[in-house]
Amino acid sequence: MLAKIVHSYRQSFTGLAKETWLLSLVMMINRAGTMAVPFMSMYVTQSMHRSLADAGLIITLFGVGSVLGASAGGFMVDKIGFRPVQIFTSIVSGLLFIGFAFVQDYSQLCLLTVVLSFVAEAFRPANFTAIAAYSKPENITRSYSLNRLAINIGWASGASLGGLIAAYDYHWLFFVDGGSNIVAGLLIVLLLPSAKKRAATQPQEASPAVVKKPWQDAFFIRFILLTALFNTCFFLVFRLVPVYWKESWHLGESMIGVVLGMNGVIIALFEMLLVNRWEGKRQPMQYIVMGCMANAVGFGILLLPNITPLVLALACMTLMTLGEMLAMPFMNTLIMQRSNAWNRGQYAAGYTLSWSVAQVVGPATGAWLAQLGGYSLLWAVLIVVCIACAVAFSWLKKRQHQYEQYAGVFK
Repeated sequence: MLAKIVHSYRQSFTGLAKETWLLSLVMMINRAGTMAVPFMSMYVTQSMHRSLADAGLIITLFGVGSVLGASAGGFMVDKIGFRPVQIFTSIVSGLLFIGFAFVQDYSQLCLLTVVLSFVAEAFRPANFTAIAAYSKPENITRSYSLNRLAINIGWASGASLGGLIAAYDYHWLFFVDGGSNIVAGLLIVLLLPSAKKRAATQPQEASPAVVKKPWQDAFFIRFILLTALFNTCFFLVFRLVPVYWKESWHLGESMIGVVLGMNGVIIALFEMLLVNRWEGKRQPMQYIVMGCMANAVGFGILLLPNITPLVLALACMTLMTLGEMLAMPFMNTLIMQRSNAWNRGQYAAGYTLSWSVAQVVGPATGAWLAQLGGYSLLWAVLIVVCIACAVAFSWLKKRQHQYEQYAGVFK
């Protein structure tokens, strides 16, 4: 029995290109290098002695820069290639993070925040595109799952290390953060050979009949709007749900941390194994629909009486994580299936943009709903939205053939 389990895990990780492993390693270092971001509000209030409103403005500006950076990053990938974009954004964002340690003026900090988030977020569509370029078609979903695993490990380790560093000196957060980003860029310079660039990194001039822009793809526009809506709901799991557990279910911070940590643990242990089993057995959209429904049920648990709050919190997080594993790897796959070597960066930017928009819109909208009608209203709205997303994705799948005049040149 144990041998079968070991074989299943080994099979889940075999067959992936070495470049895919390198890109995932770079992404893990890059995400670990965002350790300063979760503590930005505390830095502004505790170290700079500014108000909470000023801290909120910094977070908002970070989101605005991310939205702009995601768009620009995809455009630059299609112009100059994913390798130079990753190198430039990693090294420059590293230098900008270090620059944070020397800025004492709040106005300058606001400006630097926009510039930094712009450069840092431009890295993601480049990395996203590179994975598709180096992956075989039959391995693309597993390749993105490996990348997601790297993101989760990087984020978890970075946040944990960041807490220790912040307790010592906030300024060291920026030095370590900047250094890790520079290391990520140097790894690409040294280990990702330029001779192996694919056609996606050297786009050739093509007729408009061959190269379609994402905004000309009616299916993609509808899909990415639904993805942004789904991501908006998902972000609230890590922004407002813990607050609800603390205020209404009276769970302690340590216990909430354990429950939230389950997300990364479950993904690390099971996502690659499950995706290896799921890939190719159903169409990607079917898994996305199931993921939306799993999240709807997860939010439904929050409406139950808190007789056993810890058990309910664990069940909620398990369902949310299942929904994430069902939906997000296959969202990546579906988007890349509709792109080609000349427009892949712009398609990747559209997906990254949906995340950036969700980060900006989700927490503010969720907090407003909670203040307006209480948490019960918020959870009820999120249940309806998740179900609506599932229905809309299903509807889009049934009519996908109507949009193949756009997709025909992408395959």
